[in-house]
Amino acid sequence: MSELAGRGAVRVLIADDHPVVRAGLRALLSSEPGLAVIAEAGSGEETVTLARLHQPDVVLMDLRMPGAGGLAAIRALSAEQPGVRVLVLTTYDSDTDILPAVEAGAAGYLLKDTPRDTLVGAIFAAARGETVLAPSVAGRLVSRLRAGMPESPAARDTLSARETEVLVLAARGLTNAQIGRELFVSEATVKTHLLRAYAKLGVSGRTAAVTRAMELGVLPSPGRP
Repeated sequence: MSELAGRGAVRVLIADDHPVVRAGLRALLSSEPGLAVIAEAGSGEETVTLARLHQPDVVLMDLRMPGAGGLAAIRALSAEQPGVRVLVLTTYDSDTDILPAVEAGAAGYLLKDTPRDTLVGAIFAAARGETVLAPSVAGRLVSRLRAGMPESPAARDTLSARETEVLVLAARGLTNAQIGRELFVSEATVKTHLLRAYAKLGVSGRTAAVTRAMELGVLPSPGRP
């Protein structure tokens, strides 16, 4: 679903229980070349139902909605339609909201004060299979993961074999979905390995993690066997 070649516009489903918010997002996104809003949902259950019907590329998901809510919808979509990318867009940036959403399978986590261009870019990135995190969210995740890890003098001593494998594939330019297929694990599992690697390396993104791992000798530098 996220393979964009030949697909035309990225198909977006907006999930938010506030009609005014949905209308604003529809107006904003519909004016962007390459994006098409195909449906709106006001609850977690409705989101899952409409995603089955319309097969979006990206679901722009609020977390706090009536009924089962956004988190349950993310879990359902990850299980039933793993090709659909869920990009959380919410006002909440607490640890109790962020980590469960990412672990459930969200492709990204942004706040509702995100600038327009950043949001649009994040939707395209999510559709390509990339993970997109607001800077404050990335910082919280790194802090949360690092807090549960013992201090170590070198990342090479703490990165697990699987975390290193994931970084090797990331260095080759593979998306999370492609890494998952290569290693026969879910995309959510790949994200978890990456986030743990970020925390151990003291970084907050994929490129920085690969660069830092090369600096430490965990990964070979370009041109080096």
